[in-house]
Amino acid sequence: MPENFTSELTQDTRQQMVDLLNKNLANMVALTLAVKQAHWNLKGKGFIGVHELLDDAADRLREGADLMAERAVILGGFARGTVEVAAEKSQMEAYPVELSEIGKHIEELKARYMFVGGEIRKAMDEAGEAGDEDTADLFTEVSRTIDKDAWFIGANG
Repeated sequence: MPENFTSELTQDTRQQMVDLLNKNLANMVALTLAVKQAHWNLKGKGFIGVHELLDDAADRLREGADLMAERAVILGGFARGTVEVAAEKSQMEAYPVELSEIGKHIEELKARYMFVGGEIRKAMDEAGEAGDEDTADLFTEVSRTIDKDAWFIGANG
């Protein structure tokens, strides 16, 4: 990380935050792809409403991932958001690829949203404890969106 970065955060704190952001970025990329997997394959009663909801939810996940990636770069690091990195580093359980029933997709997605949301909240606390309130605030914003979409998706079950 460059030494000339102007911030009150120490080099060690910036590196800690970059690592934390990338850890959660991997989960966000994996969750986005899980949502799209469901979006493409779901069938059943209520199809169009859930299909459209998932498209919008994927867009919001991408926006949250973008915030994390940009913050990592702002702090002097690199955003590590490729599908290869997500496949290797995501802590989220792999999404089933041969699933079509809407109710099953809702169950699978809700569980993954809850997991990723929990990880985001842990990151929010860690960033606050490290003294990086901007990164903590970013995680708070993403957490609100994750929780809202988890509720919207779960309300279809």
